[in-house]
Amino acid sequence: MNEKTEQELNTFIDEWKETADKNKSGNKESFLHFKNYLAKKDGVTLDFVARPGVTYSLRAVHANQKTKNLFVMVDVIEDVSRWLSICFYGEMVTDVEKRGDFVPGGLMGEDAVCFDLVEHDEVLIKYIETRLDEACSSAAASS
Repeated sequence: MNEKTEQELNTFIDEWKETADKNKSGNKESFLHFKNYLAKKDGVTLDFVARPGVTYSLRAVHANQKTKNLFVMVDVIEDVSRWLSICFYGEMVTDVEKRGDFVPGGLMGEDAVCFDLVEHDEVLIKYIETRLDEACSSAAASS
């Protein structure tokens, strides 16, 4: 991530105020968790694309990827309260428990599997981590 983009991401995080709605809390914590989880992966570079009022996207790409610009997109969706949508290319992950939504053309025009996180949920976060590992491995093996 270049310095300007990293500064933009840090400003976004610093200015993020958690929602007062106790039923939809912890989304900032969840976003930071995924950011840190991805940042620790070998060969992975993060990018951040802000579209204020719509989404803030954290995107991860593996150095070995040649045909795709990312392997996961962690979107912060602007709504009454912020929530997360974590999307993968459909062919890069399995969803054995069918916890995600299949979205035709949903990720850069290709079929996707997306997981919505409206509040901090440790069980779902662990499930998504497994998908992150799977997608990262798939990206690392791509050419």
